[in-house]
Amino acid sequence: MCGRDRVVTNAAPPLRRRTVGFFENRSDDQLLKGAHLKRIALALAMTTMACSQDSSKGGSGASSGSTDLTGAGATFPTPLYSKWFSDYAAATGIRINYQSIGSGGGIRQLSEGTVDFGASDSPMNDEEISKAKGPVMHFPTVLGAVAVTYNLPEITAPLRLSGELVADIFSGRITKWNDQRIAALNPGVALPASDILVVHRSDGSGTTFVFTDYLATVSPRWASGPGRGKEVAWPVGLGGKGNEGVSGQVKQTPGSIGYVELAYAKQNNLAVAALRNTAGNFVVPSPAGMTAAAAGVAAGLPPNTDYRLSIVNAAGPQAYPISSFTWILVYKQQADSVKARKLRDFLRWALTEGEKQAAALDYAPLPEAMTTRLQARLDSIEVGAPR
Repeated sequence: MCGRDRVVTNAAPPLRRRTVGFFENRSDDQLLKGAHLKRIALALAMTTMACSQDSSKGGSGASSGSTDLTGAGATFPTPLYSKWFSDYAAATGIRINYQSIGSGGGIRQLSEGTVDFGASDSPMNDEEISKAKGPVMHFPTVLGAVAVTYNLPEITAPLRLSGELVADIFSGRITKWNDQRIAALNPGVALPASDILVVHRSDGSGTTFVFTDYLATVSPRWASGPGRGKEVAWPVGLGGKGNEGVSGQVKQTPGSIGYVELAYAKQNNLAVAALRNTAGNFVVPSPAGMTAAAAGVAAGLPPNTDYRLSIVNAAGPQAYPISSFTWILVYKQQADSVKARKLRDFLRWALTEGEKQAAALDYAPLPEAMTTRLQARLDSIEVGAPR
């Protein structure tokens, strides 16, 4: 079969690089659904214990019963970060208190100096950086994917869509499931003649940024408005708060379509679309597809990169087109030398031992060449320098 006729479910090669600025909301109630998430529940419980109990393990100077580092931001990586913080506390005695308040909140608290690190699914833009108390460094941690999910019980195989079609659906230009443009990509599929009900985020989020960044990249009409952003003026549809709100609306509403992080689609047993990538292949979201989207980044980055990268619509026959990094944000100049060393040590652990845990929780690890460069970059965090 030709490239346009096959659905790819795993991954490999290159990509193009762009500098932009970029997931998010996730509720504990939704996340704890299903046997698949028992590990997450355990990680959350262990994190709570780590933050509230004395540690008997002689770590790197952890003080009894206290928090050593504080962070806030993106909800998208919370299941993985919770496990990281728990495992790191068990291994070193260093306790990390992380508040999953969303990417915008993480950027704001870092800028105000109320946390030791921020976390975001969209890198800070130039304006946000200018408001910070000093130079901010971006450290990619793992890769994630935004899934286009829908509720069509009569369709059993993944629905095939192009980026242009998704943009026209979310802009209200395509309103019926049996539209001839959708039918052309799904020959032999009995599409219903029902209305398409769009569901989008009602709150600002990194997930929305990644999704709209993709739409603006593949559709000039979308780029001219609504455009890309954590919040946009949606032309049509119903709003849902957080990924849990969107996934709940889609799950309960036949004929609906929305966008959520991959883990939410899997945890709620939602159908996900196979999107046509730049090679003409239809690819469903998976850790392998994310890895393929990022495969060419490490080799192509200049020595002075700041890692504020967009990898949506990446080149490569198996690349999933709505893939993204998520970042930990730290000040280059650290006023507290003890905290600075603890932060640097944790990030070094995350980029080595932590990466091994990504795939089990529906993330993808960074390319090895990138983690090697990022570990070296940790040495440029200035310990003991005034902010």
